Amino acid sequence: MALTVGIIGLPLSGKTTLFNALTRAGAEISGYPTSTVQANRAVVQVPDERLTRLAEIFNPRKIVPTAIEFVDVAGIGQETGAAKREGLSAEFLGHIRNADALAIVVRCFENPQAPHPSGGVNATRDLDDLTAELAITDLATVDKRIDATGRKAKSGDKKFGEELEFLRRLREHLNEGRPASELHYNTLEENVLRELFLLTMKPRLYVVNVGEDVLGDAGALLESENHASATGELACVAAARDRARAENAEIVAVSAKLEAELGELPEEDAAEYLAALGLPKLGADRVIQAGYRVLNLISFLTAGEDEVRAWTVTQGAKAPAAAGKIHTDFERGFIRAEVVHYDDLLAAGGSMKTAKEHGHVRLEGKDYVVRDGDIIEFRFNVSK
Repeated sequence: MALTVGIIGLPLSGKTTLFNALTRAGAEISGYPTSTVQANRAVVQVPDERLTRLAEIFNPRKIVPTAIEFVDVAGIGQETGAAKREGLSAEFLGHIRNADALAIVVRCFENPQAPHPSGGVNATRDLDDLTAELAITDLATVDKRIDATGRKAKSGDKKFGEELEFLRRLREHLNEGRPASELHYNTLEENVLRELFLLTMKPRLYVVNVGEDVLGDAGALLESENHASATGELACVAAARDRARAENAEIVAVSAKLEAELGELPEEDAAEYLAALGLPKLGADRVIQAGYRVLNLISFLTAGEDEVRAWTVTQGAKAPAAAGKIHTDFERGFIRAEVVHYDDLLAAGGSMKTAKEHGHVRLEGKDYVVRDGDIIEFRFNVSK
């Protein structure tokens, strides 16, 4: 099952343009705020140059990369009155509540033909508004749980009493417009949070959407420490960067409009155009990689004549758990894993025989922690 990243942002932030850049899905783009709650969805392959190189070595019948699903929803923050106090609609929430992470699009580009609804770009204001909207939605969810738990607590069961106390503390926290992820909680409380599917608990990455002419400078600014002289779009980028660093979150700069246009070209032509502009590789690839980092994910590989394939596991996963990604029988009957790292195989000229002679092919047991880029063959026995 593909991992899911929900793309959210304020109206006219360029969310759907980014979605098209990531997926080449050709979703309709509006030049004005829209209140539709329909979502755009697409599953895309995760770029991995290692698969191409391994295919040259093993000449497999097929190549299977990992996949990721993107969900693009309508702009947040258009509700007024009672609807605003109640947070996002149930239908809207249904599209993103099961997302593994949120990609928050921050508008840092100017466009007189589609002016910013608030009058100008300002990352701090926009992110404060968006976080408040998510907190309001989570608050409605928590209030419903408080009502249900309150009725159960009347039985005198200590467990429900403790849960109710935590929920009230959580409600107070969200009432201040603060994300649930900033709250300290114990194991019992963590279980409650997991059942609530709160939006402000989800891992997040920021995608600053800039004009084509400042894309290179924006990327450099995200890596720098000083932004005293930043103005215009770059001042917006700097503010988003500071927010991301304060939250220890990932952040990527893209020009969604440029990349959506490049997405309509053949890959070779798009690469040539990027090179001519002196720009880095497609931001779409960098967004996907940032999504993996924010979810603490890595990929291990399997390679042979039948197929070369990438598999996704959580960083720190041990060999049996990785085997279970292929088939539950592999995990249940795990004996050992034959492992060679991708870099070591290439250093050996792509020859498993040479890699073995240099001691790079190892037999690992149940306690082996899988590394990103490991090429693994699992040995198992389920006869018992």
